[in-house]
Amino acid sequence: MSLKLYFHPLSSFCQKALIAFYENDTPFEPHIVDLANEVSNAEFKAIWPIGRFPVLRDEANDRTVPESSIIIEYLAQHYPGKSQLVPADPELARRTRLQDRFYDLYVNVPMQKIVADRLRPAGSKDPHGVTQAKTMIETAYRMIEQEMATKTWAMGDAFSMADCAAAPALFYANLVMPFGVTHKNVAAYFARLMERPSFARAVEEAKPYFALFPRG
Repeated sequence: MSLKLYFHPLSSFCQKALIAFYENDTPFEPHIVDLANEVSNAEFKAIWPIGRFPVLRDEANDRTVPESSIIIEYLAQHYPGKSQLVPADPELARRTRLQDRFYDLYVNVPMQKIVADRLRPAGSKDPHGVTQAKTMIETAYRMIEQEMATKTWAMGDAFSMADCAAAPALFYANLVMPFGVTHKNVAAYFARLMERPSFARAVEEAKPYFALFPRG
């Protein structure tokens, strides 16, 4: 098989890439990386020394492709399917990339800051950083609430790369800062994402690892 994906099912950014694969039934060989395992970690870093996943390896074209957004773009260009996750129109593609970055940087990253702080030992917590992260997420929620008042998906009627980013970001953010009561449009959008077969599959595959997620 030409495509090999190095990932972990619990990772939000890995789920983002998985959604793109599942949306188009793109065949790939899964390689689950265990960073705590010396052998698995070494094998992965031999491919991508930075040591962060997901990473796509395209053996047929001898390409190593890191980062979830770039992986989705790569699949759209070289292995397109029925779902056009990156629009062909340049202006719409730019707006889609903006929404993709919005969910990554202003929901996913601050969510990970909160979660990572829960894993820190006593005496090394960062309460100020956590407060900043929560403020960022709350601001993002307000913006999404307004944005999704008249939309089905992040970009309108068509499911896109932006929704691939939104689904896992909102899934985990909702666990640390629930939005169901205070942000009805966000909750309705999230419900649609949860019903999307591609994301539902990613969540199902992550379930065996949910115990590793620090609930606070």
